[in-house]
Amino acid sequence: MNASPTGSDAQALIARMDWASTPLGAASTWPQSLRTAVDIVIHSPMPMLLLWGPQLTQIYNDGFALLAGSKHPHAFGQPTHQIWPELKDFTDPIYSAVLQGQVRTYSEQRFSFTLQRDGRDSDFWLDLTYSPIRDESAEVAGILVTAIETNERRRIALELEQRSAASLKAQQETEQRLQLALAATDAVGTWDWDIGEDRFIADAHFAQLHGVDPALAGQLPITEYLQGVHPEDRGMIARSIKQCIANGSEYAEEYRLLQPDGQQRWVFARGRCYKDHHGRPIRFLGAALDLTERKHTEQALRQSQTELQLIINAMPILISYVDSEERFRLNNAAYLDWYGLTPQELYGKTVREVLGEEAYALRAEYIALALSGKPCSFSINTPHRDGSLRHALMNYLPRHGPDGAVNGFYIFVIDETERKQTEEALRNLNDTLEERVAARTRQLAEANQKLQNEMIERERAEEALRHAQKMEAVGQLTGGIAHDFNNMLTGIIGSLDLMQRYIADGRAAEIGRFTEAAVSSANRAAALTHRLLAFSRRQSLDRKPLNANELVHSLEDLLSRTKGDHIELKLQLADEVWPISTDVSQLENALLNLVINARDAMPDGGELLIETANIYLDGTDITTLEPVKAGDYVMIAVSDNGTGMTPSVLAKAFDPFFTTKPIGQGTGLGLSMIYGFAQQSGGHVSLYSVPGQGTSVRLYLPRLHVLEPQNVLMPSTGEAPPAIAGETVLLVEDDPAVRMLVLDLLNELGYHAHEAEDAKAALPLLESDLRVDLLVTDVGLPGMNGRQLAEIARQHRPALKVLFMTGYAQKAAERQGFLEEGMDMVAKPFSIDLLANKIRTMIGQPE
Repeated sequence: MNASPTGSDAQALIARMDWASTPLGAASTWPQSLRTAVDIVIHSPMPMLLLWGPQLTQIYNDGFALLAGSKHPHAFGQPTHQIWPELKDFTDPIYSAVLQGQVRTYSEQRFSFTLQRDGRDSDFWLDLTYSPIRDESAEVAGILVTAIETNERRRIALELEQRSAASLKAQQETEQRLQLALAATDAVGTWDWDIGEDRFIADAHFAQLHGVDPALAGQLPITEYLQGVHPEDRGMIARSIKQCIANGSEYAEEYRLLQPDGQQRWVFARGRCYKDHHGRPIRFLGAALDLTERKHTEQALRQSQTELQLIINAMPILISYVDSEERFRLNNAAYLDWYGLTPQELYGKTVREVLGEEAYALRAEYIALALSGKPCSFSINTPHRDGSLRHALMNYLPRHGPDGAVNGFYIFVIDETERKQTEEALRNLNDTLEERVAARTRQLAEANQKLQNEMIERERAEEALRHAQKMEAVGQLTGGIAHDFNNMLTGIIGSLDLMQRYIADGRAAEIGRFTEAAVSSANRAAALTHRLLAFSRRQSLDRKPLNANELVHSLEDLLSRTKGDHIELKLQLADEVWPISTDVSQLENALLNLVINARDAMPDGGELLIETANIYLDGTDITTLEPVKAGDYVMIAVSDNGTGMTPSVLAKAFDPFFTTKPIGQGTGLGLSMIYGFAQQSGGHVSLYSVPGQGTSVRLYLPRLHVLEPQNVLMPSTGEAPPAIAGETVLLVEDDPAVRMLVLDLLNELGYHAHEAEDAKAALPLLESDLRVDLLVTDVGLPGMNGRQLAEIARQHRPALKVLFMTGYAQKAAERQGFLEEGMDMVAKPFSIDLLANKIRTMIGQPE
């Protein structure tokens, strides 16, 4: 508490009183809120009384001591009901309302009890204001009573009715002198506003707070003082003053002052408007208190509370506070996470509600001890929100209130589950330590090696994966198109074949000139299908041993005509090039595509170079889209010195349907098909290009170490012999056109033929006693596929021979696992003669 320059009797009483013997306790233990309130009361120019604590202990200033009369000074520091029992009926309802946070105001209240003042009994009139005072926890801890004696004012008001205007002015001057006397202290700013003349008289402290020169404090209007108020608060202050004048209500506001140096100060002002006997406002008096230090203290307290919450949230142990009613009032983040609850869900819940009856019963004894003021510690198995049972060490620490009574307890929980498990694991580890160390060492070594390998391959694998996924997606699309296209082609070619047969038998007229054109068109469509399947890497390769140099020489004339006269063709072929095994037609098609691309890249002429070489690749020699399998390869390269590719074009060169040629001059499948062919052959493709310098495409095909024997078991494609009497074929095909053509062929050749559109319709025939020499079935049937049908059929007919038809010509490696003994496959589209010879070959040649 700050002492004024002159001091006061109330200050002297506070200094020499033995507060330890009062309900407030020793002054050194007083909270800051009580100290601030006492400071306001002692330095107020108006009579003020502070009632603090449960017993409403009295502390008042010198102005109120005058009103206390003979009850002063023994009333100082004593409970109010002991000193003023005669006022109990009047004050009890007031105190009850104010302690609940309300404000009570009474104007010219008459007190007629006997009070010794100046040696005689006195009746007096007062203006009273009862305001709540809050402590650090924002709870109402006391009552501030402002009392202004109005005996003289009432007497003056009566005299005003009888006296002239000169008497009123004299009385006003008396009051002004009184106000100037009140302004002698600088601890609290005071003012007296003459509303009629708009003359605002303030003490030096009030003027300084509002940025007004104290020498001019009695000469300026109220608007000059409002200029010192913070712009954001100025409107609120003006409205509050107007309301006070209009309604006669109490004026009490907190607002900010903007100092010339830019700093802000907080002020609390309280005042009242006084009116003449006609009800006209004439005076507005009040006092202001500088709250800046208190505001700073409150801000520091809030920051401290925030920092405390951050600290306990960061702690790994569970922390909570439970009040005397066993309700959760404070919980850190770890405690909330344990039960999987939000702060709103846990706050205010009882321990019993959160834990349940069974878990609560295990803790009831310790909770009772803590609430009786005894700390306790115990271990317990408690459930976690994840459903597991955790081993926890719990500590209950009682919490004491200002009066020393226990008002709850703190909970500190340490999760010891991991420690318990570690101890158990350590015991187990000690038994087999040597063995575990060796095993762990091996695991770490393997993991380290694996990590190093993955780091080396990671960048390449990521790029390869992205491209492979893209190629696989487009491959599936083109494969599906080719499958449906092949079914249509089979119907076309089969129909044309039958038309030729009918013509040969003299059963039709004048249609022969159309059949050759139809067959030629259908075969070209079939060739397109093979290209699509090669692009999607679903086309079986007709592998044959091959010398790359001989292939290049055989194509030299064709390539020379293709390149044009303005381009020079050079061959650079390696000596004793290794043999390879691949599809000759596919390789020829790939080389022709590359030569055409090179020709188009050199419109003004240039040099076209075709190379071959024996090369060993270990995965670091070249950059390809997919990982390289180390081994021997034969390289076939086609290079030009034409326009080259930009990096953006080079990055998309292998993308399906990507082309830089004008519309109608390129499909965008050339390099994609070559990429698919190389991958299906077990090889690779690399592409190097520099804008303005040219492009080089290198095709790597695996070396053939052992020459492959020629396939001598291929069925004859000549005219098929007819069926032997009684031979029976079961045909299963979901496409009506294909089924009709094959069925007609079988009947034409003399076979007994039975048909089914799917496996479901075929199974009853296969499970019956019907003679079946051969099952001819499409692979891609709806529902159960042809391979599954054959497997079920062989359970009833183990020796049954099966010929598969498919629009998907599977890879040779897949076919080896697909076909068993007594099975064969024909790829769509096929000629009728090829199918007939296949059927005859599988059933067996006639005697």
